[in-house]
Amino acid sequence: MWNVSKIRNWYRLEVIIFVMIGVGFLFQSSCVCPPATTAEFFGAKPTKPVTFRSDEYVVCLLQGEESPASLADRFLGDRKKSWVIEDANEGIPFEKGRKIVIPLKEENKGGLTADGYQVVPILAYHRFAEDCRSPLCMPASIFDQQMKYLKDNGYRAISMSRLLGFLRYRHAIPKRSVVITLDDGYRSAYDIAYPILKKYGFTATLLIYTNFVGVSRGSITWDQLREMKANGFEVGSQTISHCDLTKEREEEDDKAYIERIRRELLVSKQIIDKKLGQDTIHLAFPYGRYNMRVLDICDHVGYKMAFSVKRGGNPFFGDLLSLRRDQILKRDMETFVTRAGGFHRFSIK
Repeated sequence: MWNVSKIRNWYRLEVIIFVMIGVGFLFQSSCVCPPATTAEFFGAKPTKPVTFRSDEYVVCLLQGEESPASLADRFLGDRKKSWVIEDANEGIPFEKGRKIVIPLKEENKGGLTADGYQVVPILAYHRFAEDCRSPLCMPASIFDQQMKYLKDNGYRAISMSRLLGFLRYRHAIPKRSVVITLDDGYRSAYDIAYPILKKYGFTATLLIYTNFVGVSRGSITWDQLREMKANGFEVGSQTISHCDLTKEREEEDDKAYIERIRRELLVSKQIIDKKLGQDTIHLAFPYGRYNMRVLDICDHVGYKMAFSVKRGGNPFFGDLLSLRRDQILKRDMETFVTRAGGFHRFSIK
């Protein structure tokens, strides 16, 4: 039942809306129209499309020609922010007559709710082929099915740069965010994975060891890496030789071991920087192995993010130099779906 207080609040809201119109806070678009009448606010069927705007959001009655991208361009100034509108209206089709909410201010940078917190899965692949026998090889047809699943279920493959901003609590990311990585530098990342990723509008990060680039028909070339980078892919290091950074060699003393590890980390970064004209800040530990001395050197030579192969997603409070990644080795979709999960339930009620 409506009480006097609620009715007064609605009348106050009407006054506010008219004032906002008078000072120009409502702007012209396909959604813009006169303010709602009191009857409309009380549930009567509106006879005209309604736009309500505050400092925090816009409510819009769609006219049938809008898309999340066009609305993001108009209201948020960036078509790439269409995910903000889609996430705010999950389950609502963008069709004529539907009301949608457009958040104007970024909220919930850490993906926190009363039920838990957002985590970002990083999916690790190695080699691709039409027919695979090694567990580190992913058949092209299965990879296509996996990417189709992500696309059909509203996942977005975000960049490492975007992930870094989330982990530093600088900005929010889509609810269903995932990062895709391609390890080692196999030619099949270019020949097979690249076209499939482009087919679904995804990008990935290649994590290469520099001694492998361009040395055989099975390895990717620097020109191919440049092409992929020009199309939104990122490139990080996996050292020079893909050696286990935690193991001292028999002939090494402690000083020689530290110097070798430092060279593996620093020189691979320098080579990639020079070849691709960038500042390389992403590192994958060979075999996923690291220790505290390795982490110290990573930090000293300039890496901002480093990845293991420990399973699980990454919350905004994760350690930037020991992030988790799931190696996609099994080929059944049920296992893949569990790896792509992006929320950790942890009730604080």
